[in-house]
Amino acid sequence: MPTTPAVNPRTGEALEVPAEDTTDAEVRRLCERAAVVAPALAALSRHDRADLLERIADGIDAHRDRLVDIAVRETGFTAMKLGGEATRAAFQFRFFAEVVRDGAYLEAIVDHAADTPMGPRPDLRRWLIPLGPIAVFGASNFPFAFSVLGGDTASALAAGNPVIVKAHASHPHTSDISYQILADALRDGGAPEGSIGVVYGLAAGAALVADPAVTAVGFTGSVGGGKALLDVISGRPDPIPFFGELSSLNPVIVTPSAARNRGAEIGAGLVASFTLGSGQLCTKPGFVLVPDDEDGTAVVDAACSALAHSTDHVLLSEGIRDAYQLSVSDYAQHREMTSYTAPLATGPGYHVTAKLVEVDLDDLSEAMIHETFGPVAVIARYRAAELDASAAQLLQRLPDSLTVTVHSTDDDDNAGLLALATAHAGRVLFGGFPTGVAVSWAQTHGGPWPATNAAHTSVGATAIRRFLRPVTYQNVPTDLLPDELRDGPCPVARRVDGVLQLADTDTGTR
Repeated sequence: MPTTPAVNPRTGEALEVPAEDTTDAEVRRLCERAAVVAPALAALSRHDRADLLERIADGIDAHRDRLVDIAVRETGFTAMKLGGEATRAAFQFRFFAEVVRDGAYLEAIVDHAADTPMGPRPDLRRWLIPLGPIAVFGASNFPFAFSVLGGDTASALAAGNPVIVKAHASHPHTSDISYQILADALRDGGAPEGSIGVVYGLAAGAALVADPAVTAVGFTGSVGGGKALLDVISGRPDPIPFFGELSSLNPVIVTPSAARNRGAEIGAGLVASFTLGSGQLCTKPGFVLVPDDEDGTAVVDAACSALAHSTDHVLLSEGIRDAYQLSVSDYAQHREMTSYTAPLATGPGYHVTAKLVEVDLDDLSEAMIHETFGPVAVIARYRAAELDASAAQLLQRLPDSLTVTVHSTDDDDNAGLLALATAHAGRVLFGGFPTGVAVSWAQTHGGPWPATNAAHTSVGATAIRRFLRPVTYQNVPTDLLPDELRDGPCPVARRVDGVLQLADTDTGTR
């Protein structure tokens, strides 16, 4: 039977006990089971569902050392990086437990029957309900936070949906243990059997997306992979939502005054950011706009100094390593650019060398404008007196991104820079660097195409919105309504006849 091999990226050696690829028949069985249990999972009270999420978080904490140990061998990431990611994975489940208990995500609205300027209005009560079985695709670069134990899984379960995860080939053993943690926690918490499933193999992923029981897809990966799944979806009799987080260059704009005041700090921070996780983060700053004056040169010099100490970069797979090497060799074909290189990588496996590429903004060719997975960034130098025009030129030439970062001072036209950045990204930073995405109520991890293909976030409280749909009840008898839509004290915040009402915290739910 075909298998999904596991490889240690640091050594290139195959790891033991590869996972068997899931057959089409098994995919069908998992999806059918998820469809059967979907109503029961949706019927659980919000507080029972929150308890399940917290059980999962406790399971992650209990198996943390084992998870990290196996992920180190499968991904080549450091134990420190993976330990932080495991902490984040557990936090995400606890965070969504808080979101579910709060209940505002339901968007509950009540409009009582009334006479209006348009005539009589019936009694209308609206809220959000779960979609049904959700397919979640694990990401290569986040074996915990965006994979089986990731935010898509957490938010889909929080919404009340069964989840079937397509494990990523880069870490099948990590995925298997992660699935067992989920399955054990859900079973021990009384969730219906079949609330979680996992499949392995490329063909199984396509079969999962094509299955008629699946109601939506959460995906983190490449544009090519996303388009391939969209093609599968378009062939279904009933096309379904696809929520893809796909590609991002995450431009950084450094103003002349920022370069003058904080040049060394910005240069060192840039290297720390684009080499974090060996540059295999969707929020890696890929293009940096730096003035062509002496202060801008100080930024570049500080980056080169930091680059000289940037070593031990290992990529997740042979394919990612080969694509990285091809990309940086393509940059070398451009005579107008200058390349700065870290100490040459040595050792077996998928080790690579970190690089910086410098080019005048006017010489930036279309062939250089693409996302490169790995520790490389492009610095585009612009005439210091032409900041506004240069920033607009760069952002108009680059594909839109998850983030745009601005390094400026109070003397700059920050309102103009904010408006420009907002037009091209889902998260705008003033200062700092975009690597690191806080899980919070206000977070947006999304953006215009090709960052994502939908107006939603995959991180933060509102990520749950992807896996819910609105329904309005008209003149429905009170005893059939959920507590959140009945008259009287309500356990969640809602809008009643146009007036926002806070939750009554003393009110329970059935």
